[in-house]
Amino acid sequence: MRIFTNLAELKAAKGEHLGYSDWREISQERVNAFADATDDHQWIHVDPERAKDSPFGGTIGHGYLTLSLLPSLLGELYRVDGLRMAINYGLNKVRFPRPVPVGSRVRAGAEITDVKGTPSGTLANLRVTIEVEGVDRPACIADTLTLFVPQE
Repeated sequence: MRIFTNLAELKAAKGEHLGYSDWREISQERVNAFADATDDHQWIHVDPERAKDSPFGGTIGHGYLTLSLLPSLLGELYRVDGLRMAINYGLNKVRFPRPVPVGSRVRAGAEITDVKGTPSGTLANLRVTIEVEGVDRPACIADTLTLFVPQE
């Protein structure tokens, strides 16, 4: 984990790759829980028998399930100390280039693409790539925005 002791260190790290999180399994139980939480029970996610005949050969995780793992995965990559708070400010762009088969494992890598001051604090943009173990093409590429509010 990369620890930034202040926002100046974070700004100086623009362009740096922060490394990779641990691998996380995408189990059918996790997919079912996400389906219940979001009311998205499409068969390709929750019906293993029917999904065997799909182009994917089995159930796949929701794209938004993959995206929802970002806070946890990024929490393994870096931390900024000396803050009043950090706020999820949103996303600039998200793509899901390939599905995540149930039973596979994913991890995130991240690069700091921009850090700039705003009247409310420091806005950091990270390009996060979620990989599926053993697969060349990523499952998700997301440009995340986090607003870091310094202690007063």
